[in-house]
Amino acid sequence: MKIMIAGLGLIGGSMAKSLARAGYSADGFDRAPVLRRAEEEGVVARAAADTRDYDVVFVALPPDAAMEYIGGHPFREGAVIADICGVKGALEKFVYSQPRAFRYVGCHPMAGKEVSGLENSDASLFDGASMIIAENEHTDAEAVRLLESLFSEMGFGCIRHCSAEYHDAKIAYTSQLAHIVSNAYVKSPTADGFPGFTGGSFQDMTRIAGVDESVWTRLYMLNREAVTEELRRLVGHLNEYLAALERGNEGDLCGLLKEGRLRKEQLDVERKIL
Repeated sequence: MKIMIAGLGLIGGSMAKSLARAGYSADGFDRAPVLRRAEEEGVVARAAADTRDYDVVFVALPPDAAMEYIGGHPFREGAVIADICGVKGALEKFVYSQPRAFRYVGCHPMAGKEVSGLENSDASLFDGASMIIAENEHTDAEAVRLLESLFSEMGFGCIRHCSAEYHDAKIAYTSQLAHIVSNAYVKSPTADGFPGFTGGSFQDMTRIAGVDESVWTRLYMLNREAVTEELRRLVGHLNEYLAALERGNEGDLCGLLKEGRLRKEQLDVERKIL
């Protein structure tokens, strides 16, 4: 089986390394300096030449670049082409906008770091992590089974299946909203001169504030409706806390905090069950 990875940043590089750890040899595509380093370090076997040579192609590029790559290259008939973008609806709509000879599967690994680039890639990044596979009536079951096998060998501990719409709604809440909150949180002038005044809560809240705006802006815009809905809902909840504080109503504030605590406990139970 011939495997290729287009995009050798944090995720693509980690995919190449985890595949190599499992005994596979992948070819790569990226900008010349990145590709040269990947070859020198043995992350990939060689630079990919003809995209029609490969049975499986992982497209580890930002959404717009991924669509451009998939639409601009010929692939072997029946080849499995899997993008690993953080939004699925836009990619799916693009791929199925015209007939394709390849078998497309939308995927999204739920793993990452606050840093990016090949230099931060890690063969163990996916160990125990979850991989989301977005499916619809066009998805080829055999292609999914092949990817499931590869993902298992790469170290993923859980594979979840859902529609692109369900994926994008969940990711809007679990990832994209969280990054907005963290990014907005650090804008307070009170953040100045914080050394010595912080504990774990500050670190937790600011860990993902340093987003790459050129990447995340597009992710938000491609999933705009779902992110907007979640942000509107969050602002509504925050306004409830603000109103209770402005009124000096301890009972209302206590009730709001209790609701949040009970909801967190419920989520913890659900997580253990899964």
